[in-house]
This record gives sequence, structure tokens and C-alpha cells, in this order.
Amino acid sequence: MKVIYPRVKINSSSRVYVVFYQNNKRYRLFNGSKINSEIYPNSYPISKRIEMGNLLASEVYKFLISGLTLEQIKVSSLIKPNMTDKDYLIVALENKLKKNYTKKYKEMLQFIFNRLIDELNDSHIQPLHIETVLNKYNSESSYNTYRLRLCSLINEARKIGMTSNPMQRIKSKRTKAQMHKPFKNVNVILEAIKAYNKHLYLCCLMTYGCLLRPHREIRELTWSDFSDDLKYIHLSGSRNKSGRNRIVPVPKYVRDILVKGERHHNIFSGKPKPLNKDYFKTLWSRFKRQSNILEQGQTLYSFRHSGAIEIFKRTGSITKLQKAMGHSSINVSLTYLRGLEIAELKEEDMPIV
Repeated sequence: MKVIYPRVKINSSSRVYVVFYQNNKRYRLFNGSKINSEIYPNSYPISKRIEMGNLLASEVYKFLISGLTLEQIKVSSLIKPNMTDKDYLIVALENKLKKNYTKKYKEMLQFIFNRLIDELNDSHIQPLHIETVLNKYNSESSYNTYRLRLCSLINEARKIGMTSNPMQRIKSKRTKAQMHKPFKNVNVILEAIKAYNKHLYLCCLMTYGCLLRPHREIRELTWSDFSDDLKYIHLSGSRNKSGRNRIVPVPKYVRDILVKGERHHNIFSGKPKPLNKDYFKTLWSRFKRQSNILEQGQTLYSFRHSGAIEIFKRTGSITKLQKAMGHSSINVSLTYLRGLEIAELKEEDMPIV
């Protein structure tokens, strides 16, 4: 589309402005703030305003031929004409980090952004740069996770004006389903853990009995998350994976070992600040090394899976299981049950002779 050079005009109050058209819409700019320019003609003496207006018109023209629109400029003060792919990626990260995502998600975005920037030899992002970053991960799961994070950044960059799409032909890797093998002898395992470490024991007991996730949902619990009688846990959407508010019943065998502390204190650290994010991961790894009763594939999450199986066996209700697990839909719960190896056929369903 042909770009018409902006015109400089002056009104009855001797204020200079620039007139131009974009997308068949007429605009008047009295200064360069809307295109991230620092030219303010009307801050000068009247005799200098036309001269500065012409400088502003030149800046507006550069802005128009860059292909950017005023709507795109509104997204961030960092957006300027003639930006490179690298510039757009920097703004995209800035926008993402301002949004209401989890701390872990933001950390992963920052991490993979840094990895990509380190690979760039110039300002243009090529598919080869993306592949070089992703191919450092041998695990299909890690490869796919970081691919999604890069997709998120690239899509944000394209939304604000980047024209290339280096992710277009980079597909996710097919992964083999991995299960956290459920326990057949939950009580025996729990007793062994109880003798090993009281914090790990409480974490495992709540993972099984409350179906909360150990590394964040349980680790970050404070006494203010419990009802006064300790019968329920209230978690806001920002505190759990589903992103929705949850009310979780606390079984009596969990309540019996809870010793209530200060409302704002973490239930494990006894202080306002929770234990470090790898605390239970490290404890479990140490317990696993000295244990002779764990089977291959049994992890800390196996307590949550074992609890899910128990609920489904006792109720036969996929809806109740969905609510208990905090899944976003029944389809998620169905996928989850397949991973738990719950047989879809009973003996009486099989052929008879």
C-alpha cells in the first residue's frame, strides 16, 4: 500500500500538528508520544514549531513505512519502527512477565528466552536457532514443554508485529506415556516414611488423602488455608494447577497429626516462608535410596494416583473423581484413569463358554 507523506499544520492557537492516514483512518499527532518518539514541537517557541513539526512528520513517515499500526504501538512503550525479530522477542517476554501467570511458568519463559538469545548470531530468528535450543533436551517431555514456551513467546511477538514464524515447521515429539505406579501397600509405605521423616510423612499422607500435588500445593500450605476445625483446605486459583478455587476435605487420619500453628505460618517450616521448592523432591530421593520396599516407577505422585484409584473404586463416579482431583474436565480425568491402569473390562464382561 502506498504511504502518503504526513502533512504539517498549525491551528488557530499556533499549535503545530501532523496529519496522516493509516488504514483509511485520519490521525492528528501534536507530539511523538504515540509512536514512541520524543519530539514535542509545541514545547518550543512559536518560531521553531514548524521546523520541529517537520521533524515529527519525518518520524511519523518512518513509522508508517515500518508497517506498524498505532494499535500495535499501544501494546508496549518498547515497540518502535524498524524493529528486528530479536527486538520483538524482548517485548514479547516483557508482556508475558507482566501477566498473571505462575512463578514457575514465568521462570521457564525467562530461561528458554535466555537460551534462544544466546544462540542468535544476528537479529533475525531462524528455525535453526529454535532447533538448536530444543535439541539440547534428550527427554521428549522436556523438548515438548520448552517448545510450547517458545511458541508462546513467538506468538506474542507476532501479535505485536513480528512477521516471521520460525516455529511453523517445528513439531512436538511423540512421547511414551509414563505412569507413577500406584501402591498396592499404601499403609506399609506410609509407616516406613513415618519412621524416616515426619515432614515427608505428612506430605505423602496429604497427597494420598487430600489429592493435592506435593511440590507446590502441599509445600506452600499455611494454617490460614485450613478451616478453623481443620476439616477443609481452601486454595485460591493462583495456588493450584487448575487455576480455579478449590475446597478440599481433610480426612480424620490427616487431622489427627496436624498441630495448628500461627495463621500466616507455613505448616512445615513454622515460618511465613515455605521450605525450598526442591525440599520434598530431595527427601523422597533420599528415602528411595535407602528403601527396599519401593517398586520401579513408584514416585511421590504415586500417593495421589493411589488415592484416585481408591475414590473411583469406592464411588464408581468419574464426576466425583474429577472434583476430587481438581481436573478441568471429565475428559482429563478419563485420561488420568487410563494412566492408572484401571481396567475398563470386568471378569463378567469377558466371553463365556
